[in-house]
Amino acid sequence: MAAALRSYIDAPFVFASTQTGASTDDLKLIGSFLLSYPLAAILKRLPDKDPWKKNVFIITVSLFYMIGLYELWDGLRTILYSSVATYVIAYYVDGSLMPWIGFFFLMGHMSISHIYRQMLDDPTVVDITGPQMVLVMKLSAFCWNIHDGRLPQAQLTDAQKYAAVTEFPSVLDYAGYVLFFPSLFGGPAFDYIDYRRWIDTTLFDVPPGTDPSKVPPTRKKRRIPRSGRPATKKLAMGLFWILAFLQLSGMYPAELVLNDDYMQYSLLRRIWYMHMIGFVTRLKYYGAWALTEGACILSGLGYNGFDPKTGKVFWDRLENVNPWGLETAQNTRGYIENWNKNTNHWLRNYIYLRVTPKGKKPGFRASMATFITSAFWHGFYPGYYLTFVLASLIQTVAKNFRRHVRPFFLTPDGTKPTAAKPYYDVASWVATQAVMSFTVAPFIILSFSDTIKAWSRVYFYGFVAVASSMAVFSSPVKGYLTKTLKKRNRPPPMTRAVSADPPMLGLPGDPEKEVEGAVKEMMDEIEEMRKNGVSIPTGPELRALIEKNTGKKLA
Repeated sequence: MAAALRSYIDAPFVFASTQTGASTDDLKLIGSFLLSYPLAAILKRLPDKDPWKKNVFIITVSLFYMIGLYELWDGLRTILYSSVATYVIAYYVDGSLMPWIGFFFLMGHMSISHIYRQMLDDPTVVDITGPQMVLVMKLSAFCWNIHDGRLPQAQLTDAQKYAAVTEFPSVLDYAGYVLFFPSLFGGPAFDYIDYRRWIDTTLFDVPPGTDPSKVPPTRKKRRIPRSGRPATKKLAMGLFWILAFLQLSGMYPAELVLNDDYMQYSLLRRIWYMHMIGFVTRLKYYGAWALTEGACILSGLGYNGFDPKTGKVFWDRLENVNPWGLETAQNTRGYIENWNKNTNHWLRNYIYLRVTPKGKKPGFRASMATFITSAFWHGFYPGYYLTFVLASLIQTVAKNFRRHVRPFFLTPDGTKPTAAKPYYDVASWVATQAVMSFTVAPFIILSFSDTIKAWSRVYFYGFVAVASSMAVFSSPVKGYLTKTLKKRNRPPPMTRAVSADPPMLGLPGDPEKEVEGAVKEMMDEIEEMRKNGVSIPTGPELRALIEKNTGKKLA
């Protein structure tokens, strides 16, 4: 009976696999995304006054996905272990260490799954690693939200006040949050307070005094505004990206850069192919994230308020990617901040700002902790780390261009573009896209040796561009540009405080300043220790001590 049912469930995906060449598991994943739309429509129609029914429906659908569709019994156990352990830690452990205990447990547990998947080394198989990565973001944030709910309001920032959980959730509410089926496999991640406000419908409260004609329309007695049209738009966009991926993936396979045929092309064409491989890979994520976001919108969870003047409803609460912003980005920050937005939100609010002592500005330690967390969260393939290291260097180069070159293409007061600014914009776009295509290649290739092979076939142009730019800005040229700008600009153009930028996806906002900050932090700590009576030798004293103990004169 079980075998017959399994054959019945698998049959359409096996047939589609033979027709398209895609793996059965990949087609099941897309199928689950599409099936989430009618199921989300049912979820939305369950009575608002009975939130338990919504929780039970959510849990049932997710169990069907994991067991009925994928037979992920081990995956279900993994989700269960992480969820139950986090719930127990948050409930029984009090104090400032509680969120960190939960965080390190979740990261350690996920690392086991990453290592197992790396040993398996089969990207066509859907396993629990993807859902677990989403779960780590949700549950580590949950620990912090519970912790914040136990603190006085005066100690919290506005964002922390909003997300703080003051009433510990029931097991059923918590399970619904963990297993929310529209975002189970591909995200987006979101805070528990958003789920709580969605399920008790306070998310849809209308501010007092609002013009009734501007209030978002609803159907019957439901409080959730009509979400069919924006959800359908996301569905159409997701299908467009998926179809584009299926159409182009055969033309630009990732293995192309490793084949001998690749070297028959000119250098410019090889660079173009490397760029297109990255673009085609992104199409898959654009499609998946658009489909999952659309199902969340249809359920009502994507609701993000409305404009009281125009009545326009916003459904971007869970937006995870901005394809247009990324593909047209003219600098690395614009490129990175439009990718995986919810991961950026998690790293910023639950790592970067949390490792910073109260009353102090985030510095080197916060950036380093965020960088390491982002790297470990992605996994242990060498390619991930090659991308992160190179991207951090590119950030420094991009900052220097923005500070010392871009102002020449603005009017002296820095408020308007000059006639040459469009040319600078086009050059910036080409440079950003070309260098980032080189940078993200290891994320796709994964292997260290294969990455070096692929990079060598385009003469390491990304490294050459970065190294030469860093050399220029380390030379007297930087001083000349600065001096020229001071003479040209009266007053100097207003620029944003780039040093305060939080890391994007764990990458330092400005590595050069981060190192300077690290040195300053160490010097401040040494000075504080001296004030507290701790004897710390000066440079000459340390030198004399070493010479005395070694019996040798230092050069």
